[in-house]
Amino acid sequence: MLRIIHQRSEALTELRRICDRTHDDQVTHKEATVHQVLQAVKRQGDHALLHYTEEFDQLTLSPDELKVSGSELDAAYQQVSKELLAAIRLACRNIEAFHRQRVPKSWVKFGEDDVVLGKRYTPVDIAGLYVPGGRASYPSTVLMNAIPARVAQVPRVVIATPPGPDKAVNPAVLVAAQEAGVQEIYRVGGAQAIAALAYGTETIPKVDVITGPGNIYVTLAKKLVYGVVGIDSLAGPSEVLVIADAGANPTHVAADLLAQAEHDPLAAAILLTTDSKLASSVVGEVERMLRNHPRRLLTEKAIAHYGLVVVVESLESAADLSNHFAPEHLELEVEDPWSLLEHIRHAGAIFLGNSTPEAVGDYLAGPNHTLPTSGSARYASALGVETFMKHSSLIQYSPQALRKVASEIDTLATAEGLPSHADSVRLRTIPPKDIEPSRLDPSVELGE
Repeated sequence: MLRIIHQRSEALTELRRICDRTHDDQVTHKEATVHQVLQAVKRQGDHALLHYTEEFDQLTLSPDELKVSGSELDAAYQQVSKELLAAIRLACRNIEAFHRQRVPKSWVKFGEDDVVLGKRYTPVDIAGLYVPGGRASYPSTVLMNAIPARVAQVPRVVIATPPGPDKAVNPAVLVAAQEAGVQEIYRVGGAQAIAALAYGTETIPKVDVITGPGNIYVTLAKKLVYGVVGIDSLAGPSEVLVIADAGANPTHVAADLLAQAEHDPLAAAILLTTDSKLASSVVGEVERMLRNHPRRLLTEKAIAHYGLVVVVESLESAADLSNHFAPEHLELEVEDPWSLLEHIRHAGAIFLGNSTPEAVGDYLAGPNHTLPTSGSARYASALGVETFMKHSSLIQYSPQALRKVASEIDTLATAEGLPSHADSVRLRTIPPKDIEPSRLDPSVELGE
């Protein structure tokens, strides 16, 4: 049952507890297991990859079965409904249109004395996308990861996703991948898939960046290979925080809370409201909706452990509590959400108004649904085109410009005890006959 609390101090304590919900005592043990998997795949390639797939997923695959075949890709279109295909294509258009607005632009600035400064953006060579699978299907995850990579013009994009018990990859995932421009798909999951993408095997290429959510083993694997490759983030369980006033519909709010709770027993669903009556009504609606919920067991567990209703004095107070929590998803179900937005500093995605449930963002509004969790919205952002790009600084000085700053460079280099730094400028700006020999003539140092 959802708990209702009124005290700010108690609310802060509970929000901190919920934010820290993934810090269990088993993480160290799991990390040791993941490290072992990573090292084995790094050393033994496909052999270790297939071994761990059999051990963890009870699937026996041959090396030839790792890559999804062209015939499987073609057949997938015959296995999805016309309605699903149309929805995937609409989502593709919206997601692509949004992310095209985010492509960073290279620039060059010409200053005095022919000084040229700039920044040049280029995509990575290969991106690896992890898509959770097995008994579930997440075509939206495919779109949210693959489309930004395509917009960034990454030359090669590959997907790793665990197959079902029959070794097949869900056809909706295969269709979504193709609609997003990806046809290189490998049927492998877990920490071993992250290892294969990070180090490469005989079958799977080594990539430059890995994105996409997964379970705790996938997350720990991404953490451990960071530095070998880039990663998007260390995604935790999903969470939503709703700020609502007296005008909000309690049935809608309850549905939005359950929409997060049904993801995972560790999912968090939080309501901050200025209205005690709404708080009680939402609790009643959640209980009613749970009675016949298809995922009742895990949803009830999430609500019981990480569900919370807080009655606050004002919307400003609600915004302050929200900023402390820094939610992945923030819904502003209030009369004037744009005014309240001015008080919000930390959130992964913000949904404004009573007609904007978080599910709109999950599937096809356009902004990415791969978002910072567990308070990391205080410093991190959504996955985007930038995730698949890097930038290089551009610097060009003319002889005249270099002469103007030579003295200051010499002073700074000398202060840091780096004489060759100073010499690299002095040799270009002082006539050879005027250069002091102390650092350039080895005979002086030898006392000859």
